[in-house]
Amino acid sequence: MKIAKIFVKSLDLWLNKEEKLKKVSGPIIIGDFDQISSICQKTRVDRIVVALDERRGKLPIEQLLACRLKGIRVDEGVAFTEELYGRLSVGSLYPSSLIFSDGFRRSFITEKLKRGMDIFLSLAGLILFSPLGLVVSIAIKLESEGPVFYRQERVGENGGTFDLLKFRSMRADAEENGPVWASNGDKRITRVGRVIRKLRMDEMPQVINVLKGEMSFVGPRPERRFFVEKLEKEIPFYSYRHTVKPGITGWAQIYYPYGASQQDALEKLKYDLYYIKHMSLPMDLQVILKTVKIVLLARGAR
Repeated sequence: MKIAKIFVKSLDLWLNKEEKLKKVSGPIIIGDFDQISSICQKTRVDRIVVALDERRGKLPIEQLLACRLKGIRVDEGVAFTEELYGRLSVGSLYPSSLIFSDGFRRSFITEKLKRGMDIFLSLAGLILFSPLGLVVSIAIKLESEGPVFYRQERVGENGGTFDLLKFRSMRADAEENGPVWASNGDKRITRVGRVIRKLRMDEMPQVINVLKGEMSFVGPRPERRFFVEKLEKEIPFYSYRHTVKPGITGWAQIYYPYGASQQDALEKLKYDLYYIKHMSLPMDLQVILKTVKIVLLARGAR
């Protein structure tokens, strides 16, 4: 990912000793709106980021237009943050930002290629990891009573539901008191479960969900209806993550650590929306390669 760099060269060359600099909460004020064009020209600024707290704030249209006509790039704050961090700023996002922005393009060919890649990787995964899956199944049965596989209803594409498959990593009665997010040192997790969670092997059966077309290899992680209904009321745009198939791994999973709270859900949504906006096969391959690295290093699991 390219990180934008903005250089302001040698302010001392044009600021003489008589000019006063005011400090307001840290930033240095070097002029007002009427001086934007002249300041940019003197300091050879090549990029301006406009980040207003309120959209109703008065924009210095003439000054910004003058800069633009001189070849200086002018970016909106939300778009700049998106490019810099690889996520959308949900808190300052407006529906118009999504409606009129570039991205969210899904061609028929891209969708078919993505589905083809999902089928190929799922079949390859079943063949390669079947022996390992057999060992995990035996270990689960030997340690504790209960089924080898754990089925859990999750929300998928367009708000539909499906049964997500996982190797059981908790006691059979783990949620007898209702759904609860997993936490560090969760006592409900078995010894075998702790190992397979660390190595992400508990997710292996989800290749069956991918083959059935309920999931993709890459996409937003599917969540339970109980949490989805709660999060949709609290977090703007949360339902938009269901406009694509959920994934075994995703952009949020490689750039944000494991989350188990409403605040974590908000942070992950920023990455999920960025993925949905820029979704492509090269991006999927990038996510898969980074996921392999994370699994090999055993990072981020609970």
